[in-house]
Amino acid sequence: MGEGRGEAWSAILLTCRRGHGSVSALQRELEVRRLRGGLGPRPPALLLAVEDPWAHLGSGGATLNALLVAAEHLSARAGCTVVTADVLRDARILILHVVRPEDGAPGMSLVSSRMGAVLGSWAPFLPFLGMWSFSWQLCVGSPPGVWVCSTDMLLTVPSTPGVNWDSFQGVRVIAVPGSPAYARNHGVYLTNEQGLVRDIIYKGTEAQIQQCAGPDGTVPLVCGIVFFSSDAAEQLLATHVIPPLDACTYMGLDSGAPPIQLSLFFDIVLCMAGGMTEEDFVKGGGDTSVRSARSVLWTALRGFPLSMACIPNASYDYMTASASDHIRSLTLLPGSQPCLLEDGSSVTNCLLEGAVQLAAGSVIQHCHLQGPLVIGPGCLLSGLDVGSSPALRGHPLRDVVLQGHHIRLRDLPCRVFTLTGRLDDWQATYLNVPWAEFFQQTGVREGDLWDAETPRRSRCLLSARLFPVLHAREALGLEDVLWLLGLATVASEQLTRWRMAWRMSWQELLPCLDTEAELGARQALFFLQGQCKVRRVLLGCQDSSLLPLARSAVHEGYHEAMLGTLDEVASTASDAGIAARALACIAEVLGCMAQGEGGLRSGPAANREWASAFGRLESGDITGGVQKLAAERQKWMSRPALLVRAARHYEGAEQILVRKAVMSSCQFITVEQVELPPLGHWVQVVCPARLDLSGGWSDTPPITYEHGGAVVDVAVLVDGCRPIGARVRRIVQPELRLVSLSGTPRSEAVAELVCRELEDLQDYCQPHAPGALLKAAFICTQIVQFPSQTPLRAQLMESYGGGFEVHTWSKLPHGSGLGTSSILAGAVMASLYRAAGKAASTESLIHAVLHLEQRLTTGGGWQDQVGGLVPGIKIGRSKAQLPLRVEVEQILVPDGFIQTLNDHLLLVYTGKTRLARNLLQDVVRNWYARLPSIVQNADALVSNAEECAQALRQGDLLLLGKCLDCYWQQKKCMAPGCEPLAVGRMMDALRPYVHGQCLAGAGGGGFLYVLTKASRQKEALHRILANTEGLGNFSIHSIEVDTGGFSVEVVECGMKDGAHPGGDRAV
Repeated sequence: MGEGRGEAWSAILLTCRRGHGSVSALQRELEVRRLRGGLGPRPPALLLAVEDPWAHLGSGGATLNALLVAAEHLSARAGCTVVTADVLRDARILILHVVRPEDGAPGMSLVSSRMGAVLGSWAPFLPFLGMWSFSWQLCVGSPPGVWVCSTDMLLTVPSTPGVNWDSFQGVRVIAVPGSPAYARNHGVYLTNEQGLVRDIIYKGTEAQIQQCAGPDGTVPLVCGIVFFSSDAAEQLLATHVIPPLDACTYMGLDSGAPPIQLSLFFDIVLCMAGGMTEEDFVKGGGDTSVRSARSVLWTALRGFPLSMACIPNASYDYMTASASDHIRSLTLLPGSQPCLLEDGSSVTNCLLEGAVQLAAGSVIQHCHLQGPLVIGPGCLLSGLDVGSSPALRGHPLRDVVLQGHHIRLRDLPCRVFTLTGRLDDWQATYLNVPWAEFFQQTGVREGDLWDAETPRRSRCLLSARLFPVLHAREALGLEDVLWLLGLATVASEQLTRWRMAWRMSWQELLPCLDTEAELGARQALFFLQGQCKVRRVLLGCQDSSLLPLARSAVHEGYHEAMLGTLDEVASTASDAGIAARALACIAEVLGCMAQGEGGLRSGPAANREWASAFGRLESGDITGGVQKLAAERQKWMSRPALLVRAARHYEGAEQILVRKAVMSSCQFITVEQVELPPLGHWVQVVCPARLDLSGGWSDTPPITYEHGGAVVDVAVLVDGCRPIGARVRRIVQPELRLVSLSGTPRSEAVAELVCRELEDLQDYCQPHAPGALLKAAFICTQIVQFPSQTPLRAQLMESYGGGFEVHTWSKLPHGSGLGTSSILAGAVMASLYRAAGKAASTESLIHAVLHLEQRLTTGGGWQDQVGGLVPGIKIGRSKAQLPLRVEVEQILVPDGFIQTLNDHLLLVYTGKTRLARNLLQDVVRNWYARLPSIVQNADALVSNAEECAQALRQGDLLLLGKCLDCYWQQKKCMAPGCEPLAVGRMMDALRPYVHGQCLAGAGGGGFLYVLTKASRQKEALHRILANTEGLGNFSIHSIEVDTGGFSVEVVECGMKDGAHPGGDRAV
């Protein structure tokens, strides 16, 4: 591939033998891999499974046919009406061959390749295991051309193979180093000093092999990989119209050409070997047609140099006739094992329930087993379903290969079980013992396995009719082969039953293997495991992402099973937090089903059709609510727009349960009765703003109670004053007067509302409704009971002898990022409690604001109220548990360090309004998806907060600045898009002059706070920013650490209807 791994494949083709019905199944598997992301971020535009036109075409013929198919499709995509070789000029094509038993390839004999297919029923997946080794390793730096690779091996190459492609021309074969002893049964390359291939030696003599050895004594083994340059590929393609090579392609089949069988290495690659003469090459062909084909290939390709690249430290294993080799290869594959599996064992795509013990040196693939089971050493189990478990319990297994296969007999699908020994040599033994001993143990006779006319030399395991397929009266199962182990006295009825069954041999079974059914069964097992994983992850509160599984389920048609499992978890979960995450996962599945269409994921979620389900959840009936949601969901599945809207409503339902979880913090709110202030006296609360120095987002539900949070906050004066406040007084009229002021308490009211009936409070849970925060505060402080049968006027007169008037104000702009809304909520609740003759501690107020914001449905965290209600510098923490409790620790700093902070901290108003609502929705969605980057970032936020606290304790400005910069990077990871371009320019301009800087709050705009290197830099920074283009309106403000905290005072109004503190006096 291109330098820097930047080039993508133009086409990937997977060839398969004719007559196995596998091409459609493999095509679907390729598409599934693409949809799962298994073919990388830029999958090829052309992805094809190509069936051989003849049953015994060979790897050479399959290569030519696949090259023709690729060229034809690429030509059509280029707008051509005929096949043109020009499309190969810049194309990068990968051709992968499924193993062909007839090939007799340089690394594999006819028998071993057949038995490799028998033992390796997982062979259809090998192309995918090796595919990215080629695209991201071997092919890096290669020019355009065609890579051809066999899939009859497990290849391991270093991450940087070091293949030199400078001045490359012609064709190149890839080799791996091996021992001369290993080469005796395989193919090796003989090269000259320039690395050009002179000959391919297959199963050579010791002397021939030694000629190929390098200085280190190793020899270059053939490993089934060839690269054709564009020029060579064009010449090879041109031969498809020349008889008899035209018979290798589907066009030849359609034209009536007689079949021909060609090997990639012996009939195509070998003609370019420097030591080969035309006479020797052509005469080496088997029959007349092959010799004629070799003559054509010699003429077409002989002019291209054939070079070899031997990859140091690479290795490979062929699929041989040895079960031991298969087991060894598979147990060497990396992967974590469950605790009951010993080291050196391997499990792939299996669902193991209960106590399933697997000994070292054994492999289980594509099985669903239920314990208790003990699998001894040296075993390979594949394709066994859960119904096989009882039979296995009565048969201790050791050194056996036990497989379940899907076969098709014409239109009849069947399941067949096969049993062989790990040590069988396929000729003289069965189940690891000589045939004579097997016959003696079981009572089976030679005549049961072979016809009388079968020659003695052909009587082997490959041809023995051992495996029951059909029985006239009874269903067959695993026990019908397990008895062949002869572990105890064989009951005569078992032998009789076996003899009465219609049985098949391996060589009869192989052509009947049903690839489509096999892949389908493995897929179903994969998603059965997926459903178990969903339960395990959600109920175990694990930080594993279910999003890839959800996407796969949607792409592969298993979304209904996934939704059903999520419904089950949500309706049976022990707490609201687990149920909320399950509902969020359902929203993800619905979003995936929309496939990027239907609109944005974030949006309104208050359609009346969902109201009944929401009402059940609000009332605490989670089971009933989930059932109602599922019933309503069925009406919204028909098109993307409805799916997206359904996903939004599931997120709305999830938010209801998050609120339920967070409101568990109400138990930490304690209120005492105090003297009721006189009628008309104001209770005034004034609060500082807050700066979050590190850890923000970790305080946000559900992160804060699922992961645990830690945030370092500082209470600050802005331009010398506390900018946030509220005041409340009792009034004679039994009503609620709600006044929001802008700028200062003396400024003109910008919003005034009077509530006289309970119905006026109904929209308290709609954040954008007029006076929503103040209405929610009256309800959360229980000054007003809502809902209630008692009218508002009666409630107020009975409890307080009149109504209340509330004024609120903030000097900070909307979306400042300084925690205004939560701190204002704290101020309102503190003043309401006091005006109603109650008092709440600061800890109670922190949790009371959490409660209020959940009732208000804004879904905020706890850091803002901690920052504005607790004085000075502190760190707030919450544990990963419910009920949610926030604990605050004051951070003790060195003497004089607070003044140092005052001299080095500045606020810069960016002129950009922060819009955090969508940011919050995105963060919560990503958290529920447990994206690994988000989980890791949550860990980093908490650890950075602790490091920041330590920097403050040490009075270390430099370390504090590093923590601020780190915190800003963490915020950007948590909420991508929170740094507007203008803010980025501003931060770039200031970077040389500050230890660290960060946007306050969620980011996206509002205030930037900076920790300057020099003290008192307000004017200097103003000059720097004034000379920076593209910033718009900005302003710089001084800030000071507020060590006093919020103040509460009762003042007497000196005016008749005094609304301004100018006429007030403290009492």
